[in-house]
Amino acid sequence: MRRGVAVTPMEIRRDVIVRAAVLADQLGYESFAVAEGWGLDATVLLAELASVTRRITLSASILSVWGRSPATIAMSAATLHQVTGGRFILGLGASTPQLVEGWHDMAYERPADRLREVTARVRALINGERVTLSAAPGARALRLGQPPVPELPIWVAASGERTIQVVADLADGWCPLYLRRDRIRELAAGIAGQRPPTRPLTVAAGPFTVVDPDITVARAAAAHCTATYLGAMGDIYPRVVADQGLGAQVDLVRASRTVPPDAQILLDEFTAYGSAEAVQEQLEEWDKTVDVTSVGLPPGLPWPQIEATIRAGAPR
Repeated sequence: MRRGVAVTPMEIRRDVIVRAAVLADQLGYESFAVAEGWGLDATVLLAELASVTRRITLSASILSVWGRSPATIAMSAATLHQVTGGRFILGLGASTPQLVEGWHDMAYERPADRLREVTARVRALINGERVTLSAAPGARALRLGQPPVPELPIWVAASGERTIQVVADLADGWCPLYLRRDRIRELAAGIAGQRPPTRPLTVAAGPFTVVDPDITVARAAAAHCTATYLGAMGDIYPRVVADQGLGAQVDLVRASRTVPPDAQILLDEFTAYGSAEAVQEQLEEWDKTVDVTSVGLPPGLPWPQIEATIRAGAPR
């Protein structure tokens, strides 16, 4: 049983994230993942988490390939590898039009190509190669001014056909979001068929999870998170979910900004909620599909719910 904890980019209570990471470390979780959006800088936060944890692997999950140059990403990753004593995973993703255009003020064009290019360049730099120059080809290309860290894992977030091919070609791990479990199994088998046995792929995914003795309260929190992702985070997540045969349910959520009973399958597929015992059973279904089951914490949960959720999801 391999378990991780993950926080969303909308969770900006730094003290709560630190407290959650310390608890996850104490309870034997394998990894703690920090997302980045338009709030906290994930690299700075991960350095803080490294100082208060001792064993758990810390993951940048996910850094946008638009927000930093490949050189800056490589420099940050190598530094965090040092700061954590080798407990760092670099996660990269193509992000969304809303973040790229509305926050970074960049055109969201050819995202899969951007993901492939940045991932390849970062890998080359942390392996000790010189930077690839395109804008200033006449300049003297530099190497990373730290020892190479070829062992540093790079995981890629991907749900579309072209970005999943980047996973198959370049990544050490795969972080799918809003893919049904049967779809994850199917795609993981396809990726494995393209890679030699010497390059196993780690699949890390899981549901947004809420533990509360009152199932109505737990469902409301899970539903609010689901409605936010499908109704207020642009078109990518709704399209991914709809393409898996759940278009009618997505439409209901986007129309009502909640998850009505007729769309319950969305909660059954992508969340785990209820009592500690009920959540443990739901997480075990994810254990059958992925290598690392990620216990996703919806943003804004009160600490008692967070603590109960982390304790319930801990590996046994």
